[in-house]
Amino acid sequence: MNPKITPEHLRRGAIVYVRQSTIGQVLEHTKSKRRQYALADSARDLGFESVSIIDDDLGRSGSGLVERPGFQKLVAAVCAGSVGSVLCIEASRLARNGGDWHHLIDLCALVDTLVIDHDGIYDPRLINDRLLLGLKGTMSEYELSLLRQRGLAARDAKARRGELRFALPPGYCWDELGRIEIDPDERVAEAIRLIFRKFQELGSARQVFIWAREVGMKLPVLRQNPTRSGIEWREPAYHTINQVLKHPMYAGAYVFGRTAQRTQVVDGRARKSMGHHKPMDEWNVLIRDHHPGYIAWKQFEANQTLLTENAHMQKRTIRKSGRGGRALLAGLVRCGRCGRMMRVFYGMRSGHSHRYQCFGDVQGEYKGVCVGVGGVRVDRAVATQILEAVAPHAVEAAMRALEQVARADADMRKSLERELEQARYEAALAARRHAAVDPDKRLVARELEARWNVALGHVAEVESRIAQVDAAATARPPIDRAGLLALAHDLPSAWNAPGTQDRTKQRLTRILIHEVVLDQKDDANEVVLTIHWTGGRHTEVRVSRIRSSRYPEDRHPSPVEVIRCLGGQWPDRQLAVTMNRMRCRSATSGTWTTVRVRELRERLGIPPFDPTQPCEKTISVDETARRLKVCVGSVLRLIREGVLPAKQLMPVAPWQVPVAALNTEPVQIGVRAIVERRPRNFTVLQDEMTLKLPGLL
Repeated sequence: MNPKITPEHLRRGAIVYVRQSTIGQVLEHTKSKRRQYALADSARDLGFESVSIIDDDLGRSGSGLVERPGFQKLVAAVCAGSVGSVLCIEASRLARNGGDWHHLIDLCALVDTLVIDHDGIYDPRLINDRLLLGLKGTMSEYELSLLRQRGLAARDAKARRGELRFALPPGYCWDELGRIEIDPDERVAEAIRLIFRKFQELGSARQVFIWAREVGMKLPVLRQNPTRSGIEWREPAYHTINQVLKHPMYAGAYVFGRTAQRTQVVDGRARKSMGHHKPMDEWNVLIRDHHPGYIAWKQFEANQTLLTENAHMQKRTIRKSGRGGRALLAGLVRCGRCGRMMRVFYGMRSGHSHRYQCFGDVQGEYKGVCVGVGGVRVDRAVATQILEAVAPHAVEAAMRALEQVARADADMRKSLERELEQARYEAALAARRHAAVDPDKRLVARELEARWNVALGHVAEVESRIAQVDAAATARPPIDRAGLLALAHDLPSAWNAPGTQDRTKQRLTRILIHEVVLDQKDDANEVVLTIHWTGGRHTEVRVSRIRSSRYPEDRHPSPVEVIRCLGGQWPDRQLAVTMNRMRCRSATSGTWTTVRVRELRERLGIPPFDPTQPCEKTISVDETARRLKVCVGSVLRLIREGVLPAKQLMPVAPWQVPVAALNTEPVQIGVRAIVERRPRNFTVLQDEMTLKLPGLL
């Protein structure tokens, strides 16, 4: 019995702390794990009857950058004074950083807890033992830093030569000489090529994902675990397609160090997180033309640019891709005054026009609209320029469209043929395994027979999918080659055809145009467009703006006509507002006022407005909106749709809404529909409107 171990230590018992740094060590370095668990027997040999094992930190590093629940449990037990000794195989198992190590030793000294390893028994209260334990902790921390520094230097040097081996993405493999080559499995390689071709055609990773889901295509996925790694065929996932499109190795480049680690202080302790992407100029290694690629490096850069443009919520100052809205130039228009990208504002309904507007620095003080113009005439002018630019190449584009349609069907059928070939091989392999087993060993024969049936079912499923693809291709109407070529000579008809999607127009626009700088000339009442073409040329286009007016220019009524029609129906002040809106010409070309209206009305002998005179009770649009608790625009919409009866004595005159019409069922249904279209934060208001509609008056 060692004299440092007292009966008090034996009474409190011992704790064996077991730790290995990685999951790979836990699965492969089993001898070290057995040695650590064997410390429990050593503790019993020393006289400890109560021995507990803490192994919660298997697979966790002791560097202090990873949360260790087992070490925290050990520290809590030592603080409680219920531990007589702590056993570990060596100091590095307890901690690899000075903070954790010295903190534990200090606690052990305070509560009289021994530290035992394979070298001896240490009492932290003794100065010599405390010195030795401090040296062990310091050397353990230094050893980790030294090993990491040497390992990282050797790894980075090998990576800079392009010789460091790591798990390759699906579609690549290492050959016997340590070189990267395209996977010899034709099905894997063809699936990767098909993803890039469809992205080139559709222009969006999400559209490629939707297409793959619709056709039932399966994609190769690299499955990795500590025991084995290989390719699995799974249903398409968006992140799988995104990883293929963003991985530079498919462009023939050897890359290493695309992600970085970050260390943050959380609850007073350092915490490490991994997988943070770095910009390309900060990658550790980038060797172009290192191995055969599925696409060229120039195409890879173009794909990254397109993916960035598709991410509308990132980098808002660059141009964006088309998303199918009515605005042809959405994401392409830049303000000619402040240089910011202009926003698109659509009307409330599909038939309404849209506008391009710039509000300047929205983060700072709002100072009104920087530039704002209607989008319909601007889009029409840009579309005219596009059609003029592509007219000489229209026939060639039509021929390529024919080839693309035929190639799309061929690519899909080829992918299914590869899958069928592999399914038949797996079925034949299952049949051979079933034939090789002893028929009398029914326990194995039944399982192999079941696997054979599953393989045959997969073959039948793939054959059925091929038949469906062939049937769809046969049922599809043949392409009219002559009609397509004739349409190529009449591009405006193809561009304005009802079946042409807005998204298609936007994609064509972004192929030809880099951006459009828009400015407006208030003095000339026109918009100046500077089109920056993709090839570097510039074109300036001027578009006349429509002079806005609430009343047609050629239909300005005379003041006498207005007074004879509206006089006595409304107060003089409201008549003056209406006449100014109609731009009625007065004798002095001045603004109409209440006094001038009254003088003209008295000369014409028209009595003034008498609110006490008996007539049908009507109210204005503003009062109607207040009573219905909706905006004026909603009231005018109900009037235009014929839901709310109202009348005007002449154009632009105030609307007269009968009060009795507010309680009719069609009006209540229309108001309820308006309330339901509001955002969800108006839920309380919706409930209030539902209760108040029957008693509006």
